[in-house]
Amino acid sequence: MTAEMQSARVATAYSQWAPVYDAVFGPVFRAGRLAAVAAAEQIGGRILEVGVGTGLSLPAYSRSSRIIGIDIAEPMLAKARLRVKRQSLGNVEDIMVMDAECLEFADAAFDVVVAHYVVTAIANPERALDEFARVVRPGGEIILTSRIGAESGLRGSIEKWLMPVTTRLGWRTDFAWSRYADWCAHRANVRLLERRPLPPFGHFQLIRFLRT
Repeated sequence: MTAEMQSARVATAYSQWAPVYDAVFGPVFRAGRLAAVAAAEQIGGRILEVGVGTGLSLPAYSRSSRIIGIDIAEPMLAKARLRVKRQSLGNVEDIMVMDAECLEFADAAFDVVVAHYVVTAIANPERALDEFARVVRPGGEIILTSRIGAESGLRGSIEKWLMPVTTRLGWRTDFAWSRYADWCAHRANVRLLERRPLPPFGHFQLIRFLRT
């Protein structure tokens, strides 16, 4: 656990977000979710979605892909299960409470790991990224949508100033690209494939890593 972010605090924060999450974050992050799903569908097969939340992205997957969704906040998952039932999403194999830092799956169990806007909300992001690399098969991909903080300047200063507030809400504002770059550089079995901007405001990116 870190002093700034703790798993229990994150779970509590997102449990409180559950009733309004779709209305608040659904339209803002729609383009990023669809971009990540499209990238995942280029591989297909068995897909793990980490931080599935209320299941906003689940209807976008093709019916030939098999999806397991996990999240740390049960109230969010209750809405995801209802979405699966109402929309008859038979390709969704399971919706489970699970901590991204300790995935309860075998090595190389998935063809793709997708995480929408979740890495900056995890207490120990590098530990979670290690888990993503463990459970995806060689030749598979880790596909992330993520806010990327500024390295310096006015925006960087504002992001650091906001950290005490945003951590209570369940995410970090101060999260530079260097954290991803350093993680990848120290993993012999992971290679960066793509990094491109996403709306809104250019503060978010689609990131693809290959499990070599």
